[in-house]
Amino acid sequence: MAVTPAIADTVTAPKGLDQSASILLTDLPVFTPANALAQSTIPDVSALIAPQAPAVADTATADNDAQGDDDDDSLVAAATAKLAGHVDGHAREALLAFAMKLRDIRYHRGGRAPSTGFDCSGFVRYVFLHSIGLDLPTNSASQFLAGLKVKRGDMKTGDLVFFRTRGKAISHVGIYIDNGQFIHSPSAGKTVRVDSLNEAYWSKHFVGAKRPEGIGNI
Repeated sequence: MAVTPAIADTVTAPKGLDQSASILLTDLPVFTPANALAQSTIPDVSALIAPQAPAVADTATADNDAQGDDDDDSLVAAATAKLAGHVDGHAREALLAFAMKLRDIRYHRGGRAPSTGFDCSGFVRYVFLHSIGLDLPTNSASQFLAGLKVKRGDMKTGDLVFFRTRGKAISHVGIYIDNGQFIHSPSAGKTVRVDSLNEAYWSKHFVGAKRPEGIGNI
């Protein structure tokens, strides 16, 4: 094994050591930090700072909590993070995409999770909370009072549409899509579906639209 002159000149076998010991000393490997550093890999800085895509909720997984996910702090925190990631104006699109994945889930009075089924306000509240992190009131009348009034001609995707299906009180709510269509959980024996405001029944009972304050500027 070749040895650099600088090392070879300084390695001399002391008196009393045999020839084999001298050979061992001269055969010690030479540590060259410059070579080791040259072999190291410098990480790609752009990869370290690249933004991470927000996680997408897996709506195909059934909610095992019979009382819904509203009390699950981890899910609420994740949903709130999603809202922060949608400040660029895509919150409405994310909300609608999430709502459409819940079609065909059965109606259940008082229901507010996929595993139990939804009533109208439970469906609306679940969609807003788990798609963009916005927590709405628990029933349609309260949701109506909490929203900002919107003219029919100014309705946007994600606005709420309200109906009086029983008496004079607000008793039903859905999420507006576009072109007069809305998605909702209608009534017992039915499932989450898309209907039109132009249909005779819904046109007759339509009260108006409200915009939740959390999406008022987008």
